Amino acid sequence: MVYGGKPSTGCHLCRKRKIKCDEALPGCRNCFVYGRPCPGYRPGTIFRNETEKVARLMRKRSNTLSDSQHSSRSISVTHTRPESPLLLHQVADSTWEERAVCYFFDQFTVGDTPSECLNYLGFLPSLYATCRDSGQDRLVSSCLRLAVEATSLITLSNRMKASPLLLKARGYYGMALHELRHILESRSQAVKDETFATMLVLSYFEDISGERNGLASSHTKGFGLLMKLRGEGQLSHAQGRDLFICAYAHTLIEIIILRSKPRYGSADLIVGQLDGAEPVQKFLLTASKMGQLITESTSCQGSSDAAAITQLTAWIETGDLLYLEMAEWSQHLPNDWLPLVVHTPADGSFMTYRNMSIAAIWTYYRAARIALQRHILDLRQALASIVGDNWTYDSCREAALEEVQILTTDTCRSIPFSLGDIDALGNPIPTSAEGRPPIRALYGYLMLWPLWYIWSFGLGTPIQMEQIRSTLGQVGSVLGIKMALILAQQGLRPQHTATLVPNPYRFVPSMSEISCI
Repeated sequence: MVYGGKPSTGCHLCRKRKIKCDEALPGCRNCFVYGRPCPGYRPGTIFRNETEKVARLMRKRSNTLSDSQHSSRSISVTHTRPESPLLLHQVADSTWEERAVCYFFDQFTVGDTPSECLNYLGFLPSLYATCRDSGQDRLVSSCLRLAVEATSLITLSNRMKASPLLLKARGYYGMALHELRHILESRSQAVKDETFATMLVLSYFEDISGERNGLASSHTKGFGLLMKLRGEGQLSHAQGRDLFICAYAHTLIEIIILRSKPRYGSADLIVGQLDGAEPVQKFLLTASKMGQLITESTSCQGSSDAAAITQLTAWIETGDLLYLEMAEWSQHLPNDWLPLVVHTPADGSFMTYRNMSIAAIWTYYRAARIALQRHILDLRQALASIVGDNWTYDSCREAALEEVQILTTDTCRSIPFSLGDIDALGNPIPTSAEGRPPIRALYGYLMLWPLWYIWSFGLGTPIQMEQIRSTLGQVGSVLGIKMALILAQQGLRPQHTATLVPNPYRFVPSMSEISCI
């Protein structure tokens, strides 16, 4: 009797298809997506009599050694062709599309479970499984299926570095865009959940492949169009609400971080229907008010000094109220949402959290507070230039810089946990023997924009700035989100911190730079 190694605990079909099983009960989600009944799991303990097998292997090894010694006398050099990554991972019972979809769902979807505070794309596996049986809405279902499979293939291609999957993914992406244009011509089809999910998934393709034209997403205008068409009714059911939150968060990133104007109307009235008692939705409500303030104040035309003073004062008061609202959000969280500060003798202190989702929300929270401080300071500087009160501005500037540096430090202390390098107690997590990424790609994706925004200010120490830049590089190279590589490769130039205003357009890569990624 010999020990054959720790056996896989996945279901029989997942082990046969050689994909990771989520081991859910009564059946795993991969089988549900695959369209097969889950065959169940094998017993926890397996005893095998391997005596005959070991003897057979030893005889085979002895014969192989003899043959190789004989060949070495007659052949001096042997040239071998390297195996394609696809040939090394072929599975007879599943297509590459099926394997890729399972991998994408594992990496980028988080279901509504008690251990998670985010339901991020949790609706997508069931929606995709339903669309495989096209029914009456054949075009809508086909479009969603193409979008999911294109994004799944690009995700797996980046993980395996397999160019054939990349080519297939681009083909599906083009077909999905072509069908989406036809769907949007019909209002009845445009307002469907499947259509909204298609556009959302295509935006992930854009970021995973690193093919944005600059920093703004080409799908943001479409999000605004569909949110407006779908109206408040989209919040009446869980799937519609989750779709709205994912899409609206994308638009807020461009408004707050990139200072972009809403490109197709405002969804502020719809946002007002969210549940303010739930932490994530309450944070989104406050961020929405920040977006309104930034949009209104940056698009205002010049006026007389008296009118400008009145308007600037009103905006500064609104910003101060939002600042208090942001502070109140963090002070009224449940205890298990609060960060835990752990100290280690060698590496100093870290911040850890109950789970990765909470860590991601805190990263967004700190970036939002920095963005608010930046905007309030801009308004105060504009007011000081009119009234000549530089002393008040200078004192506010010092306080703002100090807070930004504290928020930057807390963000950097949270990175080891957010990357999966340490556990909730600060203990190092060993590297996976199989070479798997330490965290789901989703959590790296959620870190991307807040980290880049904080890094673009350059108000941390050189070590902190390098830590953030290195993290962006890891998100791109290890987790396969190429947009992170584009952001990480943009050089951080010295900038004046007197106004606390970075120039986001300085980081827009050229097409030649993008093609090199």
